Amino acid sequence: MTNPQLLGIHHVTAMTDDAERNYKFFTEVLGMRLVKKTVNQDDIYTYHTFFADDEGSPGTDMTFFDFPNSPKGTPGTNSITRPAFRVPNDAALAYYEQRFDEYNVKHEGIQTLFGTKVLPFEEVDGQSYQLISDEHNAGVAPGKPWKNGPVPMDKAIYGLGPIEITVSYFEDFMKMLEEVFGMKTILTEDNVAILEIGEGGNGGQVILRKDTESPESRQGYGEVHHVSFRLKDHEAIKQWQEKYQALGIGNSGLVDRFYFEALYARIGHILIEVSTDGPGFMGDEPYETLGENLALPPFLEEQRAYIESEIRPFDTRR
Repeated sequence: MTNPQLLGIHHVTAMTDDAERNYKFFTEVLGMRLVKKTVNQDDIYTYHTFFADDEGSPGTDMTFFDFPNSPKGTPGTNSITRPAFRVPNDAALAYYEQRFDEYNVKHEGIQTLFGTKVLPFEEVDGQSYQLISDEHNAGVAPGKPWKNGPVPMDKAIYGLGPIEITVSYFEDFMKMLEEVFGMKTILTEDNVAILEIGEGGNGGQVILRKDTESPESRQGYGEVHHVSFRLKDHEAIKQWQEKYQALGIGNSGLVDRFYFEALYARIGHILIEVSTDGPGFMGDEPYETLGENLALPPFLEEQRAYIESEIRPFDTRR
């Protein structure tokens, strides 16, 4: 029988008001590779872009829904508050700190978070992120840095780091993460906990914060839409669907996204997805031109002419 345990972070999806600006920031400044330019399968008039490592490995991709006519989101409690990106070591953080200064990226300087060096920063739409150093990290393996990117390979982002979630119902949410999702709490301090899944480390952690004072966040661009955790395969995700049903947790049912299978459940205010590691992003485009053309899953291919006539084009050829 397939092991149904969560293996780590699969992807994080946020919302942007400008797919082209967002593309330039992630590829030209952060040095992440656009591995898929497709459409939101639930709203084919908008883009869904995937930025990842050199081959689009699971656990490395930050994705975006392009909602140009949506209002700006409002940060606050009961939300996913900060995704993170892994870099190889502390020297890479220093490299990016200088790079952010050169590109006028708003950042907070290198800091220490629970004994690990981090570099918090923002995109211009207000979305908060941080880089985290793997200098002393062990656990979930990273991906492969983009070979032809603008950042030297020994400094480049090569995976997702801990996902930060902030809620007002801290104890109840932590209990759900432990009992339903099988996470292990490895640290607790005042109003914060770190939980791990899979092999742990930066690629398998949740930073859970308690905030009962701030107003509730409002979804919109500049905010995170959902986080996804990794499962091995179809058999594992089927077991998760059965688990949700047995526990009475409302869910989406299995959704075939072509690049992976997905299962969604809202836990409190937080939309949590579990996704299979495969099939992945390498099956429908050549490695050399990943992300350069509009990719559509087979069930949307017959609508290609219509979609291309409706969606606002932008050039991602390199």
